[in-house]
Amino acid sequence: MGVGGVAALSSTLGSAAQEPPKVANRQAISAAWNEVNETDRHRSRLLKQRMDWWLDARFGMFIHWDPSSLASVEISWPIMQPSPKWNISHDEYVNLYKRFNPVKYDPETWVELARAAGQRYIVFTTKHHDGFCMFDSSFTDYKITNTPYKKDVLMMLVEACRRHNMPLGYYYSPPDMHHPDFRDTSKPAEENWHGEPARPQWPNYLNYLQLQLRELATRYGEPTVFWFDGLNNQEKYDGYHVQRMLRELSPSSLFNNRLGTPGDYETPEQFVPDRIPVRGVRIAGTNRTEQDWLPSGLPRPEDFQPWETCMTINNTWAYNKNDHNYKSAKKLIQTLVNVASKGGNFLLNVGPSPEGVIQPEFQDRLREIGKWLAINGESIYGTTYGPLQDLPYGRTTAKGGTTYLHIFDWPKRSLEVTGVGHVQRVSLLGRGEFLSFKQSGNDVTIQLPDQAPDPNVSVLKIETS
Repeated sequence: MGVGGVAALSSTLGSAAQEPPKVANRQAISAAWNEVNETDRHRSRLLKQRMDWWLDARFGMFIHWDPSSLASVEISWPIMQPSPKWNISHDEYVNLYKRFNPVKYDPETWVELARAAGQRYIVFTTKHHDGFCMFDSSFTDYKITNTPYKKDVLMMLVEACRRHNMPLGYYYSPPDMHHPDFRDTSKPAEENWHGEPARPQWPNYLNYLQLQLRELATRYGEPTVFWFDGLNNQEKYDGYHVQRMLRELSPSSLFNNRLGTPGDYETPEQFVPDRIPVRGVRIAGTNRTEQDWLPSGLPRPEDFQPWETCMTINNTWAYNKNDHNYKSAKKLIQTLVNVASKGGNFLLNVGPSPEGVIQPEFQDRLREIGKWLAINGESIYGTTYGPLQDLPYGRTTAKGGTTYLHIFDWPKRSLEVTGVGHVQRVSLLGRGEFLSFKQSGNDVTIQLPDQAPDPNVSVLKIETS
């Protein structure tokens, strides 16, 4: 879909990376984006505060949930790209909502789980590509309040997040397989799921999109982020106009880069870039070759581009009782570290069951990450990309005059580190144990315990002058 879809599909649907725009074109894009962001001084300050907070937060929960969970299939894609592996027809899929009744849904438990995992924000799917709305929209009948459950699950989650002071973002899909003005719905979605902007009905669809976004921003409150997922040819959504409107209504909300505009941050999907993202290089979706345009080495702070990778715990975004290919807690912790070492955020997905429960395999892994962060969170939250990249045994993050060295493969007895500055002291993070070291010029040799203190990732706190 990017999100919610086929592993080989990028948001641009390209087989090769797009070359970054030339200087003149880049200047035009920058000017248009600056115009989107032109608001009064107070609103500009709110946006900066939100970005500073988001960069410090580092770790969030993504939630993909709608009636597709009843069939244990991927969300939206079975009607867009039908496959025998899904074993569901178009008519069966679009009518699942008539049986959707998540009687065990308790948003309090979701928020509490995110807290226990150390996640500092949540992003929830308000509408995916299938067009089904998980909120009580005034502009469609294809929505959660027309299911047997009848309740507005988004409003329930909004209220739970407010009670627990958990920032909440809204995923919203511009593509909509259900809306007759997005595509000719007399045809199978697999024939025209890209949308049909040349049809005279297209302006009506853009109006519908904007009405729903205004609804979300006003009735449900300002989200932390608007997480768009425009798939291919995103310019057809008139993103500059849409986001200018939202800047006025929701000045503290961030926008990702999947609505045909640069957005506030990049969105690689299901992978971590090999290098640190910089301004002027777009990365969105599963197409790893887009990162080939990134320069090597450490960027200047003013060239750094905020980014967030979204990732599943198994291989499916929505609930799938048949997908048992779970990443281990250790793998997920190391991925979080890898993301933070390049200055990024990690948006880790869960797909709740049709009853509204987050399955135990996800809960166990999230709680294990939370236990690790309870000890080592100082090395993740509020940090930036580390001074040492591409280490064979681990990763680094940095905060002020401190480098945090995350060790994946524990060496025997000692470790040599080069390029962290003049070292004042070295300690095992969270354990209060100082380590002996010797420094000669730019090289530091640190004496280590025989055994790794943490079976997942051990962290050295290296304080410099």
